[in-house]
Amino acid sequence: MCFEKDHPYKSIRRCIKHNNQEHIYYDVSRLDPQLFSQLPYCLRVLLESTVRHCNNISIENKHVQQILNWQTNAMPSSELPFLPGQVIMHDFSGLPAIIDLTAMRDAAASLGANPNLIQPRIPTTLLLDYYNIEADVARKIVRKTTDTNHATNLECGYELCPFHQEKTICADAIERNQQLEFERNIEKLQILKWSAIAFDRLSIVPPGISVCQQINLEYLSKLLITEKNKREQITFVFPDTIIGTDPHTTLSNGFGVLSYNMGTIEAETAMFGQPINIRLASVVIGCRLVGQPHFMSTSTDLISALMKYLRLIGLDNKYIEFFGSSLKYVTIADRSSIAHLCVGQGALLAYFPLDDLCLKHFSRTGRDPSFIDRLRDYLIAAKLFSDDVQHQNIVYTDVYEFDLCTVTPSCSGPKRAQDKVSLNSMKSDFQECLTAPPGFKGYNLPADQLDCSISISPDETLKHGSVTLAAITSSANGISHATSLLTTGLLAKNALDSGLRIPSFTQTYLSPGSGVVTTYLRESGTLKSLEKLGLHVTGYGCNECIQNEETNGLKPDIKQFVNENNLITIGMISGTRQTQQRHSLIKANYVTSPPLVLAYALAGNVLTDLEQETIGVDNKNLFLKDIWPSRQIVEEIEDEIIIKKLLNQIHENIQTGNPQWNSIRIPSIHLYPQYPWAEYSTYIKRPPFFDTIAKHNPLSKTICIDNARVLLYLGDDVSTDHISPAGSISRTCPTAKYLSQKGITPRDYNSYGSRRGNDAVMVRGTFNHHRLNNKLVTKRASPLVPSSSPSPATATLYLSTNTEMDIFDASEHYRTTKTPLIVLAGKNYGCGPTRDWVAKGPWMLGIRAILAESFEPQHRSNLIGMSILPLQFKDGDTCASLNLTGREIYSIEYNTDDNKNLANVKLDNGKTFSMIARIDTEIERLYMLHGGLLPYVLRQALN
Repeated sequence: MCFEKDHPYKSIRRCIKHNNQEHIYYDVSRLDPQLFSQLPYCLRVLLESTVRHCNNISIENKHVQQILNWQTNAMPSSELPFLPGQVIMHDFSGLPAIIDLTAMRDAAASLGANPNLIQPRIPTTLLLDYYNIEADVARKIVRKTTDTNHATNLECGYELCPFHQEKTICADAIERNQQLEFERNIEKLQILKWSAIAFDRLSIVPPGISVCQQINLEYLSKLLITEKNKREQITFVFPDTIIGTDPHTTLSNGFGVLSYNMGTIEAETAMFGQPINIRLASVVIGCRLVGQPHFMSTSTDLISALMKYLRLIGLDNKYIEFFGSSLKYVTIADRSSIAHLCVGQGALLAYFPLDDLCLKHFSRTGRDPSFIDRLRDYLIAAKLFSDDVQHQNIVYTDVYEFDLCTVTPSCSGPKRAQDKVSLNSMKSDFQECLTAPPGFKGYNLPADQLDCSISISPDETLKHGSVTLAAITSSANGISHATSLLTTGLLAKNALDSGLRIPSFTQTYLSPGSGVVTTYLRESGTLKSLEKLGLHVTGYGCNECIQNEETNGLKPDIKQFVNENNLITIGMISGTRQTQQRHSLIKANYVTSPPLVLAYALAGNVLTDLEQETIGVDNKNLFLKDIWPSRQIVEEIEDEIIIKKLLNQIHENIQTGNPQWNSIRIPSIHLYPQYPWAEYSTYIKRPPFFDTIAKHNPLSKTICIDNARVLLYLGDDVSTDHISPAGSISRTCPTAKYLSQKGITPRDYNSYGSRRGNDAVMVRGTFNHHRLNNKLVTKRASPLVPSSSPSPATATLYLSTNTEMDIFDASEHYRTTKTPLIVLAGKNYGCGPTRDWVAKGPWMLGIRAILAESFEPQHRSNLIGMSILPLQFKDGDTCASLNLTGREIYSIEYNTDDNKNLANVKLDNGKTFSMIARIDTEIERLYMLHGGLLPYVLRQALN
């Protein structure tokens, strides 16, 4: 760590003063000023972290040079050890890590050590929430209906919108569902609450506290971390970086906090203070933003246009960094969405450096002014603050320019969502549609019907193009969507102040989308303005609000006019579904942004050019641009009033908890420094990873696996989904047998996800995937296979008796004879997303080596963490070319000091060949010698 007296980069430590306080930081620009000045900001942050954690064991000088000389990497990406500033885990993914940490205390005590020595080395936060809540109780809606005999009846149906404005049965459905979920998970919650008190650097955010992913991350992000060395009485300062198990972790890259989404094993590794391998790209794209967006373009327009542009460039295995004078027009929320979506498109990292807009945002949302000043001083001193001067020397592999002027508002329709029409073409496009031949863009109206109109009132006329439905609805739960709704609310307020109103023939609906959106509208005071215009909340985040033709759509008195005169009227909708035939009488439907739905409702007709013509009956000189709220005003209100309140709300909720969480009784930490595991539990169980550990490891330099048998013979592209248990628990699998023996009925089996704290459940589900192709077993063509017989996908051949049986059952038979196991595989073994049991499960099955043609890099690292030896066939060798059948007996020997990294494999038939041992770093070698990551960490803590 940075505190070491003999730190290899101690010479570049520098001091920075703020308010008479001195802080030490590593000035990595002094390593090579010229190379550093050319580094993109994301690599500068990586370089600082690598230098600070350099110990010449797990992180070496060659890794520092690897970043400085990133452009010389021949491969698309290379592995780089990385230790984050903090770890953030979520519910399901975090539970196994906490259980391992708790079990490590038991192991420490069994070795005669103080169990309190076992602590997370990196600050770790676990977010709990009801992400997977089951709907045991549903609200019911009670309506009065009239039958054919004109008799009035009460009709009871399930309500789709949880905050619908109609009388309901079970109004407390949400609370009751949460209580049931709480009762199901009481064992899990007990160990987590105990852990939050027992471990110093572990914090738990209780269920029901969080708001949404971006707000959660912004609250948890420290931005700048200070760490004090009490021995030397000095304080180090460095930028915050995050490893998170939730895919939304990458949102943090939008506000300058370098973040990676990883699996539980990686998060657990980092929590124990050990570096994980990230992929350092050899291609770093620079995306320069220029121009100013259209005043009516929304966050959705900007993000959609930019992502379309980036897809054309191609982001696979690349880093991308954004810069340019027009970054000031991209809000923090939009930056976060873009950073997250880029990773979804294949980028390894998408990064927005910390700049002046970020600091203003943090200041407006409640960060202490003194902290903002200290953050700015550090960023400038460390050359991590983004400005035009710094960007003059930065070298990217390629620079692409995106002009925000090209981001223009649009509508999709009138019959298909894929038919986009720019705002300045809406009038002419709809006029052409009226007379065009029947089709997706045509209504084939005769010329004599084009001027048809009906007077509704002295100042209202219903005609072709009239907006008869304006529905602002979405199930989106994101800040960008909330910003769009805030813009809509401010537009409504300005419209009212200017005397505008929505025509009486327009039916209006407002379904905010989420609790965050409701908070935006309520706290900004714009919800009342929307209601005054007729946009009342009719639902809460459910598109079904406008799907029912009988209760939604046209107003009753308008239906007749439209039907009798064959009017082509308009439905303006802010949603995500297809638009055609949403309502039988509304023949033209457009999907657009919420503000434009309101704008067209105010205009009353799509034949009004919103850019060139005035809107409103009594406002001949009023243009839409005169009342449209500026992006700057929206952002300031969002930061100062809303996000600040949401962040304070999280803080207050964490301090007070909730009644359910507060009511959980846990064992006293003073009486029980080790967790008292419940023997009866089928949800939480102490794992066996430390059962045979010794305090000191003899450190034999040779790894021998003698007389091993093949448990599975697999092909190419075996993914982590094939390996790690997931989904529901089948009634005929070994897991079901285990639960039945424990007295659990099938209806209470639940899922592997809910029981991932029990290793006995998870090991029985490992490799239990219906599409796994094991070449040791024959495929059954007959569908009349007895249900009690294992399917070929979940079965293997127990070679000692040549009997097909479940994979777990076979492994148990091998265990009784102390026979080690191996797996034969093809290319790209372990591909796919990281999973928490993808290495633990195979280890518990007794697998000690994987022989494959190639490995997915992250999975290879996971295997080593569980002391499973990854052996790669030499070029040209395959299972087929070596004539391996999987029925042989294998003996493997690997000397960890062998510079060639070759392992010798000998078969019982006399054949021998060598394979490449994919132990690529010194720390990986130590993991293997110690029997895996967990034993290594334990011994480090005790010795």
